[in-house]
This record gives sequence, C-alpha cells and structure tokens, in this order.
Amino acid sequence: MRIALETAPQRLDPRYAVDVASQRVVQLVYNGLVRLDAQAKIVPDVAQSWETPEPATYVFHLRRDVIWHDGERLTAADVHYTYTSLLDEKNESPKRASFDKIQSIEVMDDYTIRFVLSEPFAPFLTNMTLGLIPRPRAGEAERNLDAHPVGTGPFKFDRIEPDVAVHLLAHDDYFEGRATIDGVVLRILPDAMVRLFELQKGNIDLIQNALPPDLLTPLRSDEQFSVIQAPGTNFMYLGLNCQDEILKHVEVRQALAHAIDRQAVVRHVLSGLATLADGILPAGHWAYEANVSRYTYDPDRAAQLLDQAGFPDPDGDGPQPRFQLTYKTSQNEEGRRIAEVLQEQLRQVSIAVEIRSFEWGTFFGDIRAGNFQLYALTWVGVTEPDIFHYVFHSQSVPPAGANRGRYLNRQLDALLDAGRRSTSQEARQAPYSQAQILIATELPYVPLWHRTNVAVLRSTFRGYQLTPSGDFRVIRTVEPNKPAKAS
Repeated sequence: MRIALETAPQRLDPRYAVDVASQRVVQLVYNGLVRLDAQAKIVPDVAQSWETPEPATYVFHLRRDVIWHDGERLTAADVHYTYTSLLDEKNESPKRASFDKIQSIEVMDDYTIRFVLSEPFAPFLTNMTLGLIPRPRAGEAERNLDAHPVGTGPFKFDRIEPDVAVHLLAHDDYFEGRATIDGVVLRILPDAMVRLFELQKGNIDLIQNALPPDLLTPLRSDEQFSVIQAPGTNFMYLGLNCQDEILKHVEVRQALAHAIDRQAVVRHVLSGLATLADGILPAGHWAYEANVSRYTYDPDRAAQLLDQAGFPDPDGDGPQPRFQLTYKTSQNEEGRRIAEVLQEQLRQVSIAVEIRSFEWGTFFGDIRAGNFQLYALTWVGVTEPDIFHYVFHSQSVPPAGANRGRYLNRQLDALLDAGRRSTSQEARQAPYSQAQILIATELPYVPLWHRTNVAVLRSTFRGYQLTPSGDFRVIRTVEPNKPAKAS
C-alpha cells in the first residue's frame, strides 16, 4: 500500500518522535506495553496483563511471543532499557517529563517488570503506549534508530529515501499475525495538487487528512475511490509566544481570538469539515469542561481589548497598524490559505501580519526553539487530559515537553499537578475543569477547531477503518481487493 504524507518524518526513534509524520511511522513499526483501542480505552499490547499491588506500583507481565525485527525475542530487559534511556537527562527526550514520576524499574524475570512511582500518577498507563526499543546487543553500541528503526510492530523498516519515501515490509513474525498486505511505502509529497495527481494516476492508494476539502469533490463521485469520513479528535490551534513583548498581554491574546472568524474559515476553506473548538479536549471527553470563556467573532470587542492593552489604532481607519506580528507556517497549501485568511481578518482590527513560509524541518525547529510570534499546528490523537501538562506546564518547555509558547503560570501548574496525582476520574475532574477555565481565560493558545477525519482509499483495497485519532495501526488489517474476473 502506497500512502501519501505531507511532510517527511523528523525522527524514527519513538523516544523523540513528536511530529505527525514521525508518529505515523512509529505506529507501524513499534509496539508499546499497552495501546489505545478505537474508543481510546487502554488494552494490552506487548504486556498481556498488569496489576497495581499498590497505588504507585505497576507490575507488567509480557507476552512471550514478541519478536524484534532483527529476530531476537523481546524481554523485560528491553523494556527496562527503553525507559531508563528515555529518562536519562543527557538524551534530552521531549517525552521525559511525562515519565518523571518513575522512581525505579525492576526486571523481576525475563517476562515480568515492575515500575515504582514516586506518587500515584493517573496518566501512567496511557503513557505506556510509548514504542519499545531493543537494548543494545552484546558488544554493540546504542543503535541509531532514526537511521534504521527496529521495533516489534506489524511492519519492519526496509529503507528510507530522504525526503522521498519510507519503505516498510510486513513483519512475518508479528505476534498478532502477519499483516494482510506485504508492505507500506510512505511517500513524502508536500504539494496537495501533486498528492491528488499521484492518487488519480494510480501511484497512491491512501491519503488521510492530507487533501484540501475542495480537492475531494471530484473523488466522491469516482468509482476508483472510497471517501471515508468520521468525527476526529485532532485539534488545530493558533500558537502564541507568551514571552513576546506584544503577545505577553492577555488582552492582546483575547483580542486575537475575537478578531478571528473561525466559522468563516471552516465554511469557506475547510468546506465544513471541522467543528469549532473550545480547547484541546473534544466535547464528549470525560474531562471536557463546557463552562469556559468563549470568543465569538467580534472585531469591535477585539479593538476595545487592544486599546486596553495599550495598543491604540494610530490613525483610525487609515493604513497604519497598531503593531505587526510574524506568522510562521510550513509550505502546506491549506496551512498557507488559512494563514492568509487570518492575516486579512486581523488586518480588519489594524494588526499587520507578515506570513513567512518554511520547509517543514526549519519551521518545526523554529517552533520548538520558541523562535516565533504566531503559528498554527494540530495536535493529533488527543485522549489523555495530561496533555495539558505536556503543553502548558512551566516544566514542559522544550526539550522537556511541548510548552513552545513558554507560558508560565504557577496556579495552572498546581492544577495540572493535582490532575496527575489521583487515579480516579471523578477526583481528576475538578482540577482539570479549573485548568480549562483558566486556560480559556489566559489563552496561551487560541483554539480553532477539531477536524473531521477524511481518508481517500483506492478501490484496490478494502477494510480501512478511520479511528477518532486517525491511527495508522489499522493498516495491518487492510485487505487488497481481488481484481474482477473477465466475463
């Protein structure tokens, strides 16, 4: 199966993979101790069972039939190595903060491992979906998994053509059974029209969430393709640098939210394939808080807030702006279209916006480094409310996490720490509700929308099931259609 990706994966080592393209490859190549099913429930993966003899202790019992892509058998020593290397500060994993409650890891026998935490930590099991990596073999240095990933997943690494394609082959010894297809080629096609042409020419079999809505229209009536839609949890937001001399003012951030007509963007740019978001969590999530500040499209209110912040319009209806901001984006066409619409909407309240477009690696590097004023990105597969800690906690500034806007708020830190300590959903509800109310007031992000998942599948395959997170693991069970016999 040939699949189109918009961008090249940045890292193929699951300890460091944070961008969407990298996560897609990781989903196919690696397994975690546990995984999330289509309803985001925690189910066994490499661990066949686990127990918690004490609130801060977890004992995992591993399957005995898990084979690495290099032919070795997975044991508890590999699990131990995965997590001790991730927690090693010198490795600077951006995911380390999610595991900093781990106090000790003990290999009890080849197929049993115990984790002891410093305190009860509710997101622990969800975090154990992290892809496992093999320990170095005898006499071997640590592997470069970015150059040659080795996992236990349904597909094993074959080769990579930099900025062209990642080639994977079915793992014959996969513990849940060999995939129904022989391999996957993930082709890197940054241009949306090129992705469409390659699909129509028969060179691509699957495109997921990577075609602008207006390009879907001719595909819906074409018998060569199935266009599949399902509600999604992917969350798009406007990222703000909260250390910036302009954007550090909460009134400015609130003004930006009131100046953006999100519904117009959804209607005209996204063809209605999104629902407006109040925050990272979608409505229906157990931790979702509905009673938060909302920012309807209101240019007059935006102008009032900008005046209050000390940025008056210097010439009324004249051409001079209150100030200028730089909006960074990748070379993704839909992303640039959205940037241009937001640029025009902000101009209506006398905010000048300069759009700067970069290739993905440069763009994402700048975002992680805090080298931006405005940008827009999407969080994919949101399930666990501890994402608030990863995104907004003071201790989650990169490389320790994803607080890229450098938002610092001790009150929010305390709420997010409290949300981690209890393992009861009922007890976690209160601090997460308060956290969402505070975030919606302070606006370190401007929430935009939750996208509808859309996949286009060539009719030569069947059985592709969209999950709310758009997980690629389902590719393992996709089946090729047999060509019809000539009459």
